[in-house]
This record gives sequence, structure tokens and C-alpha cells, in this order.
Amino acid sequence: MASNTAGDLSEVKFLTVAEVASVMRVSKMTVYRLVHSGELPAARVGRSFRVPEDAVNDYLRNSFFQTG
Repeated sequence: MASNTAGDLSEVKFLTVAEVASVMRVSKMTVYRLVHSGELPAARVGRSFRVPEDAVNDYLRNSFFQTG
């Protein structure tokens, strides 16, 4: 089945910046930098950001690299 589409936003789980920082084991400032640079998509809600959980998983999956 296809990933979430614009018409299916009720199924999307959004995380706060603090939750994303905890999952990624980085500081909140690092998450803000990723959001502002466009590397991590986010929705602005008032003065805060919400990041789709799928976006965090995709970012982490695509961040792995081979060594050796």
C-alpha cells in the first residue's frame, strides 16, 4: 500500500522536536537545524514544529553509509 497521502493525514503520527531529539539521540538544536535546512520536513503548529514519524524514520534510514 502507498505511504500516507495528503488526504490521509489523520493516519500520520506527529512527533514534537523533543521526541525527535530523543529518538535520534541528538539535541533539540540539532533537530531545529535539520528542520530549518529542509533536511527534515515539519509542520508548524503555532510557535512549535511537529515532525511526521515517517519522516524521521526515512531520514535515519537514508543516513546510513557503508564504511570500509
